[in-house]
Amino acid sequence: MALFRIFVILLILGVSSPIFAQEPFGERLSAAAIERTAHRIVYDPAYVRLDYPMGDVAPDRGVCADVVVRALRTLNIDLQEDMHVDMRSNFDAYPTHWGLTRPDRNIDHRRVPNLEVYFTRQGARLPKTDDAKNYLPGDIVAWNLRGDRGWLPHIGIVTDKIAQSGRPMIVHNIGAGPKLEDVLFDWPMTGHYRLDPH
Repeated sequence: MALFRIFVILLILGVSSPIFAQEPFGERLSAAAIERTAHRIVYDPAYVRLDYPMGDVAPDRGVCADVVVRALRTLNIDLQEDMHVDMRSNFDAYPTHWGLTRPDRNIDHRRVPNLEVYFTRQGARLPKTDDAKNYLPGDIVAWNLRGDRGWLPHIGIVTDKIAQSGRPMIVHNIGAGPKLEDVLFDWPMTGHYRLDPH
């Protein structure tokens, strides 16, 4: 009861206390990513007309980018809307791989190269290193699955779970639904990002 009274007084005074501090953003994103592994998802890259904002494909469908989109939405970040707003004003900053002449709010946020540009434009890009200690819970990592043999972008979220290798485990969907796996350095990395929502 005494603790509750202190909490009420702190609320009235507008004072924050470490006792009631919210978990850091990265830890919350890590937990949201791990929660995604409880969902059965069929890998489906089909173009779908979505609601806007907060549009999503069917709950049992998705690709690697949808893991990131859905995890961030649990933290009140809507990449569909945020990216669409940025692309309307800065379309030339984004990749032209798909031959588009204007933003498409149905698909832009579901494409890894677009996400990488958006995260970079938000100041979230970090150096790519081969030291696992530089990758913190909630970081977002992108790869080129084909390496020197071609181009196949992929993306996942670093978690607070540590594999036997000593590397942080990643939640990603490479075709069998969201999985928690030790894949941080399995493919050539194209980007390392850490979002700061404040």
